[in-house]
Amino acid sequence: MADSRRAETRLTTPSFLVLGFIDQLGEASPYDVKVEAARTVAPFWSMPHAQVYAQCDRLVEAGLLSESRQSGGRNRRLLKLTPAGKAALEKWLADASFVPVEARERSILKLWFGARPEVHSPVQIEEHRRTLAEYEELADSVGELMSRGQREALEFGIRYERMMVDFWQWVEERGA
Repeated sequence: MADSRRAETRLTTPSFLVLGFIDQLGEASPYDVKVEAARTVAPFWSMPHAQVYAQCDRLVEAGLLSESRQSGGRNRRLLKLTPAGKAALEKWLADASFVPVEARERSILKLWFGARPEVHSPVQIEEHRRTLAEYEELADSVGELMSRGQREALEFGIRYERMMVDFWQWVEERGA
């Protein structure tokens, strides 16, 4: 029965986020995954806390994660990748196919529907500059401790924030 469930489980990017963190941590509770996601990938991939817990349940049911209980204390659920989970993660990591980016910028959507650029531009410029400064500080302080992939993901964030500052400055200048 588990094999038929495994075949039916559709894996999504949030599924792989959970598998990836549990693989990196070796063993983790859903809470550990939530904390690690917030600490690391949240700038470019946000995932609601409830979704982390739901994904963990789905992946256990699908046979991609095994579950045990921590003895004593809080009796936390501890999850590990099964061989099937490791194989699914490795297959996903090796897949280089292109998936278009879905830019979900609320202020861009507001512009589309008629929001006033002179109201939104100053706020967006300030916030994107603030985020850019945070990313640049992170790169300067711990960039050399990151894996190549982590550093490249951070570089994406830096370049994205620079692009957003440039875009909102352009919007602001057009109104002048």
